[in-house]
Amino acid sequence: MVAQSFTVDLNKPLVFQVGHLEEEYQEWVHQPIVSKEGPRFFENDILEFLTLTHWWVVPLIWLPVVCWFVSKSVWMGYTAPQIFLLMVSGIFVWTLLEYTLHRFLFHIETKTYWGNTLHYLLHGCHHKHPMDGLRLVFPPAATAILLVPFWNFARLISTPSTCPALFGGGLLGYVMYDVTHYYLHHGQPTSEVPRSMKKYHLNHHFRIQDKGFGITSSLWDKVFGTLPKSKAAKKSL
Repeated sequence: MVAQSFTVDLNKPLVFQVGHLEEEYQEWVHQPIVSKEGPRFFENDILEFLTLTHWWVVPLIWLPVVCWFVSKSVWMGYTAPQIFLLMVSGIFVWTLLEYTLHRFLFHIETKTYWGNTLHYLLHGCHHKHPMDGLRLVFPPAATAILLVPFWNFARLISTPSTCPALFGGGLLGYVMYDVTHYYLHHGQPTSEVPRSMKKYHLNHHFRIQDKGFGITSSLWDKVFGTLPKSKAAKKSL
């Protein structure tokens, strides 16, 4: 007797359902539902509230933190050009971290109950409901947790006096990433560069989900060979 596949009930909280999909989870989560109304995650109202974040919360909370860290390096005597260079370096480091997290953590393949559940919370929900505006940016608590290893990494590759500005630049890069990500899903760009960025990212969601991991830049996709081929190029093969 063949076991019947588990079916997710979209009218009920999803988080503790998706794990039951086991090996079918990867196929299910990459079949997007295009609706601005997101699903309910948890039965508990407090847990549900913690999963919802307006885009403007990201700059509101983290830009003052960026300023505080950068000011620490200013107090240590660094000039404006030196601070600028450190911040640009931090942003550059963030772009690599952005790519690495998206490719190797957010797109890790899972098939166990808890593996699927954690993946859905981390990134799977975004691929299943890509237009859910309240779950497009990272909740502040999750960001704070991720900042701990990033701070330690910044300390490892810099000095005590340059670390704050480098870290501040990296944090600024994160803010730019999150608000850009939101805009690429919900904005209506009219100029060429943001229009191309939007097309590039939505291509990752709706056409080739195992390519195009960069959000703010396609640089690392080019470096590591994950740049998706254009439709025209595919037709000519």
